[in-house]
Amino acid sequence: MLGMIRNSLFGSVETWPWQVLSKGGKEEVTYEERTCEGGKFATVEVTDKPVDEALREAMPKVMKYVGGTNDKGIGMGMTVPISFAVFPSDDGSLQKKIKVWFRIPNQFQSDPPVPSDNSIKIEERESITVYSTQFGGYAKEADYVAQAAQLRTALEGTATYRSDIYFCTGYDPPMKPIGRRNEVWLVKT
Repeated sequence: MLGMIRNSLFGSVETWPWQVLSKGGKEEVTYEERTCEGGKFATVEVTDKPVDEALREAMPKVMKYVGGTNDKGIGMGMTVPISFAVFPSDDGSLQKKIKVWFRIPNQFQSDPPVPSDNSIKIEERESITVYSTQFGGYAKEADYVAQAAQLRTALEGTATYRSDIYFCTGYDPPMKPIGRRNEVWLVKT
């Protein structure tokens, strides 16, 4: 636990590599189209719980892994954003299932430490192209759902994206009270 706190407060922070392809907006919604680099990710999947509750279960596991609860006993530093996949129902509400994706820092991409917690998996993911919109505050499920709906409206008739999944992201540690950055990513098809 101390490694997790030390890493969160004093560790290095690396940004997940991406390239902005275009920017757009409609009414009060601005967005970017970006290609996000693939690589190895630590993942945790939680089912049968509402999103906010599932995050309270999954995030500490990922943070402990990053902080040194792994076979090498080393803190890796943070990569931002941390993203989690959500799965919308036909009515726009979210199913009781999330998958947290933490991109392993570049230094460890070729040989990531093995998680001590069996619920954490190391997975390879291809690069993805997303439509991203940004917002502030301490984001909850309702905020992500509302932002995703606004982004869909802004993209209507101009872009195609997956309807079965989208990503919610956060850039800041929980102890940062102001200037927080969150995003919703719709995956381009």
